[in-house]
Amino acid sequence: MTTETMFGRAIKRREDPRLITGRGNYVDDVKLPGMQRVFFVRSPHAHARIVSIDTAAAEAHPGVMKVFTAKNLPATPVPCGVTIPNIGQKTPGYTMIASDRVRYVGQIVAAVVASDLGTARDAAEKINVEYETLPVVVDAEKATEDGAPLVHDEIANNTSFVWRLDGGDIDAAFGEADVVVKQRLVNQRLIPNAIEPRAVVGRFDRVTGEMTLWDTNQNPHIIRLLISLLTGLPESKLRVIAPDVGGGFGSKIFLYAEQLLVTAIAQDLQVPIKWAESRSENYLSTAHGRDHITYAEMAFKKDGKLLGLKVKTYANMGAYLSTFAPLIPTNLYGTLLSGVYDLPALSCEVHGVLTNTVPVDAYRGAGRPEASYLLERLMDLAATELGIDPAEIRRRNFIKGEFPHRVITGMNYDSGDYEGNLNKALQQFDYTGWRAKQAEARARGKYIGIGLGCYIEACGIAPSKIVGTVWGGGVGLWESSTIRFHPTGKVTIYTGAHSHGQGHETTFSQLAADALGVPFENIEIVHGDTGQVQFGMGTYGSRSLAVGGTSIVKSAEKLIEKGKKIAAHLLEANPADIEFKSGNFSVKGSPDRSKSIGEVALAAYVPHNYPDDLEPGFEAQTFHDPSNFTFPAGTYMAVVEVDPETGKVTPLAFYCMDDCGNVLNPLIAEGQVHGGVAQGIGQALYEYAVYDENGQLVTGTMMDYAVPKASQVPPVTTGFAPVPSPSNPMGVKGIGEAGTIGSTPAIANAVMDALSPMGIRHIDLPLTPQNVWKAIQGK
Repeated sequence: MTTETMFGRAIKRREDPRLITGRGNYVDDVKLPGMQRVFFVRSPHAHARIVSIDTAAAEAHPGVMKVFTAKNLPATPVPCGVTIPNIGQKTPGYTMIASDRVRYVGQIVAAVVASDLGTARDAAEKINVEYETLPVVVDAEKATEDGAPLVHDEIANNTSFVWRLDGGDIDAAFGEADVVVKQRLVNQRLIPNAIEPRAVVGRFDRVTGEMTLWDTNQNPHIIRLLISLLTGLPESKLRVIAPDVGGGFGSKIFLYAEQLLVTAIAQDLQVPIKWAESRSENYLSTAHGRDHITYAEMAFKKDGKLLGLKVKTYANMGAYLSTFAPLIPTNLYGTLLSGVYDLPALSCEVHGVLTNTVPVDAYRGAGRPEASYLLERLMDLAATELGIDPAEIRRRNFIKGEFPHRVITGMNYDSGDYEGNLNKALQQFDYTGWRAKQAEARARGKYIGIGLGCYIEACGIAPSKIVGTVWGGGVGLWESSTIRFHPTGKVTIYTGAHSHGQGHETTFSQLAADALGVPFENIEIVHGDTGQVQFGMGTYGSRSLAVGGTSIVKSAEKLIEKGKKIAAHLLEANPADIEFKSGNFSVKGSPDRSKSIGEVALAAYVPHNYPDDLEPGFEAQTFHDPSNFTFPAGTYMAVVEVDPETGKVTPLAFYCMDDCGNVLNPLIAEGQVHGGVAQGIGQALYEYAVYDENGQLVTGTMMDYAVPKASQVPPVTTGFAPVPSPSNPMGVKGIGEAGTIGSTPAIANAVMDALSPMGIRHIDLPLTPQNVWKAIQGK
């Protein structure tokens, strides 16, 4: 047994040696006897009717097993799992393979199965698809205009839904205002770049009727449920395995056409089928993120007091509604528009717009980065307008007082100290010192900028009733765990969460080691396999520790309660007199009379001397549904230099002060922040998914879509200012998306601060050298 506390220790990830030495097991590593490869033929047009498909030459190609089109495959729908109540949401039909019309470049029209990928690709080139091209629209705002081409004939003005959120007296707020800042803001479309593209392997057992799918996803039970509902395959006959997964960032939550097609083709041919996405396919078919055009107005008194906010957003949903797409620009965006500020009045209107582009869904942060960018840019614009320091205008408007605190959007913030967080950040970041350095640099003709971003996010989305009834989500958002003691004292934990870079094998073991008093190295974490793990909801929305971790703690508590009864029997004591500490059950006041939890576990499996009223065995299971979200928050600061001759922005330093509640593993938490900051800087300075007027993805490779290199990310200094959450026993909140949410506005504000001597007020993202140079030339 152990007395060493694991919570708060910076332990290196135990899974890393396997992964960094090439011993990971990814979907593309799966090799099965007789396995065939499938290559998907995708539309080169953004909008067209399919006149005909001639597959004869492809079918005659040596090595081809079969060619599939909509004529010899079922019209299985690719579903949207969300229908938000009372907004008149129109969800267009979407099938796994196009039959008569394509609506974005990359939509699947045919599939070729062959002995190897090269053969399948060569044969696919022989398929002749005749298209009749149709008018295209890619801009969400323009798509709503009268006369714009319709993506779906039955959906007027391409508007899938209009969502509204109002609170307070917005007219009175603006009527009272001394200053109103207005800005059109573009939160550009981004492409997720997980290091491992998507892949699926399907194997159908003709004897048992069982289908096994190896799939790069973040929530295998949800994928199994959806495929079962759509295909009629019983869940008992469908096993989904998400093995080692190389990143997700939200893009691997959803059910895609490819998973359904591999399932159908494997059933049809009754041989194993593999599909592994290329990077160019990834850009054309995996769900994109962000893509908002927003008109925002913020009202203030002359002393900087915030009075109200008006927001009208055009959210580009792509050609179809992806699995959870409607939630992102609505309940995960609009409800966070109070931020960390005491906002008295809000008017928010979001138009979910269909265009001839890849569908848009959750991408790291999922609505929260869009809300944070809007708020923090307007705060800086107001600071400039009112002549107030950016830190001071935020300080004057922070939420103060007791928590929980319900804000104008309806969210009930669990805990926080936003002013304390800012003050700690400014001191540790040497904000005053940087301002002095900035003044000295400007005297030498250097354009140095300092930008702040104060963010809040909602994590551990819950409870299930709210998500289902108010938000229209088709699933619950609880999490499950089973803790199983083996007779030898070793422990296996089966978690419904899924790890694809988060470090669960380490952090969940730390939790359990403390709760059960067993050595860290004696604990095994099992996840990602519906054949082994009880039903679970997966990983996204920074929920793993707050929801999945709580489930593990509760399962441990159940084991300890059972263990007390067993120990009492063995020690001939009253169960009420048994206490548990550091892995030992002992009699109160007589610590020498004790049994270790390992001894108790063995007794449970060899119940010769055992309580009559207890079942043998030593394991416990919990399905935990949280009572509320958790609300991480923080202050980020960026320092940049802008070259006025070229427009190039060079980040010099980046600082993070996060309140993610109590920190279980500082090393892993810092790693999450570093990765998030890199992605946020990527959005601020480099990344942009660009479509031309014909709906062609111009940035279709890494030659054109600029993912930041390590050399382009500045030194990142992290700090933590925890205010424990009352929503779970560990007091944790979440850290997986914070870096992405807080960093983009901090960088943008720093660039605008650097350019302020030129009178430049705002430049839309991304702040590439070209965009910045154009703005400078305009002045």
